[in-house]
Amino acid sequence: MTLPREVVPGRYYLLTRRCTQRQFLLRPDAATNNAFIYCLAIAAQRHGVDVLLPCAMSNHYHAVVYDRHGHLPLFTQHFHRLLAKCQNALRGRWENLWASEQTSAVRLVDRADVLKKLLYVATNPVKDGLVDKVHHWPGVNGLTALVRSRPLYAVRPPHFFRAKGSMPATANLTLALPPELEDPSALIAELRAGVAAKELTLQAERQRAGGRVLGRRAVQAQPWKSAPSTPEPRRNLRPTVAAENYWARVEALARNREFVRAYRGARARW
Repeated sequence: MTLPREVVPGRYYLLTRRCTQRQFLLRPDAATNNAFIYCLAIAAQRHGVDVLLPCAMSNHYHAVVYDRHGHLPLFTQHFHRLLAKCQNALRGRWENLWASEQTSAVRLVDRADVLKKLLYVATNPVKDGLVDKVHHWPGVNGLTALVRSRPLYAVRPPHFFRAKGSMPATANLTLALPPELEDPSALIAELRAGVAAKELTLQAERQRAGGRVLGRRAVQAQPWKSAPSTPEPRRNLRPTVAAENYWARVEALARNREFVRAYRGARARW
């Protein structure tokens, strides 16, 4: 059984979930990109979660979110269920889309931690050696929409939802930094500079190693039933808190331990 998770309004998180068996079930194509945005937008609007930046890779996704009302479990359940059913209908599958492990939800304590994870999410396709630039990624990556204040738009996926059903015909997902972050415009500027610097650093590393990126066409040509040939990492640490500040990290971890202790006591009494 996994440890209980404290859910408190007003927290930032880095969400990560991977596909079962590391298969490329979210491989970028027009239908998948549209379904990802549509399901994410519907879940975010219904549960009042602010999506700051999403990135859908071929076999997993990342998203930085702000849980304004403390509805994170409802949001992730709704989003994952909708997208899993939608993708299974698209691929002609019936089994589980997502891996059985618990969704990774890493709490971001301070502004610097939010910026660091925004940079991580934005540059994930470049870090993995798939494309040279963030904007070359053929899948969903919200960086351009975030820095240009341009909403992501999707239509109701016709391969799963009924044309005359109750689901909206279209969905818009507005990516924005909450005012609680203090001067969001400055944070956007830092993010843009950080992305540009990271792209240059990774390019230099590839040149020194004599490597090259896979490229968007090769990414889109991969069979969705395939998976990476590299060994799967197992039994790694599963962090619940990200904090650059040492004392903020100590405080957050101590609060987690106290919550687990109180939860177990309440459960035993119940």
